[in-house]
Amino acid sequence: MPHLFDPFSIRSLTFANRLFVSPMCQYSSVDGFSNDWYFVHLGSRAVGGAALVFTEASAVSPEGRISPQDLGIWDDGHIAGLARIVRFIHAQRTLAGLQIAHAGRKGSTARPWEGGRAVAAVDGGWEPVGPTSVAFADAYPVPRALTVPEISAIVGKFRDAARRALDAGFDVVEIHGAHGYLIGEFLSPLVNTRTDAYGGSFDHRIRLCLEIVDAVRTVWPERLPLFLRISSTDWKDGGWDVDQSVELARRLRGRGVDLIDCSSGGTVHDAKVALGPGYQVPFAERIRREAGIATGAVGLITDATQADAIVRNGQADCVLIARELLRDPYFPLRAARELGQQVPWPSQYLRAAPAGTLARS
Repeated sequence: MPHLFDPFSIRSLTFANRLFVSPMCQYSSVDGFSNDWYFVHLGSRAVGGAALVFTEASAVSPEGRISPQDLGIWDDGHIAGLARIVRFIHAQRTLAGLQIAHAGRKGSTARPWEGGRAVAAVDGGWEPVGPTSVAFADAYPVPRALTVPEISAIVGKFRDAARRALDAGFDVVEIHGAHGYLIGEFLSPLVNTRTDAYGGSFDHRIRLCLEIVDAVRTVWPERLPLFLRISSTDWKDGGWDVDQSVELARRLRGRGVDLIDCSSGGTVHDAKVALGPGYQVPFAERIRREAGIATGAVGLITDATQADAIVRNGQADCVLIARELLRDPYFPLRAARELGQQVPWPSQYLRAAPAGTLARS
């Protein structure tokens, strides 16, 4: 079996290793534009040796943001700032990924450190939308149920976002279908109680997801990978579960999705999540095995041995690190040293590298 620092190829790309930077919201944008915070935040993770650096969830429309401070990809004006970040990431011989997203009924909420409650229109908020008009929780805004023409328009916005990602130079696009945002809301029978062609049966609930994948693939080149992040389970009886995730992954494999990024939860506010080190890894393992598609593992993965074992044991093809990379942007370089693997370092940092380490450029 491969190990954490073996290369990993998908379509025309080869990732230098199997440690990826998971999308992590920074809530630091104005009108969706990237800025120096994003340049330094994402660039430092590229310097740190990750093979793929993802942006945070980037909204496909203004009303698709989680908070007014979310990054956006709904306007051509967003391209130049993101392209600057991509150029720096590429200069570190690292690949760049953009996660495209719509927050659905969880939109128009304050940043976590500001309480995460509904944002009033006077403070830059908006009326969120979802499959129905039921709010996520008491403190959240009440959404408006989408009409079928509005659903079709959102599908087009995902397509246009992918086209902008290509223009900005990104190597990978990931569609965000997890954590109770719009796509995940449609997938879950706990949230999606519609009675039209987008609700009810499994086939109807996955329809939006499939349509978005198909639309993105019309503009995203065959040579480049497409990922999808899902919540593998709602962690609540009667909700979306791993059996349904496996079946969705089987269908997506033939529609141009190359990897399932296996997260969980976030769909309903009263879920009982069984937290623990690597608690979501079994989802990645089962989807990989039963759907025959590459998977990424994420969730409380905090040390090199743990991450390496996930890959060596065939539980996932790659590991996406989040909070540990906030604590240590250079975690991949440290992990390689701890595992006895030689990886290239930035030339500027060679004086601190282990003996015999080669320069990255």
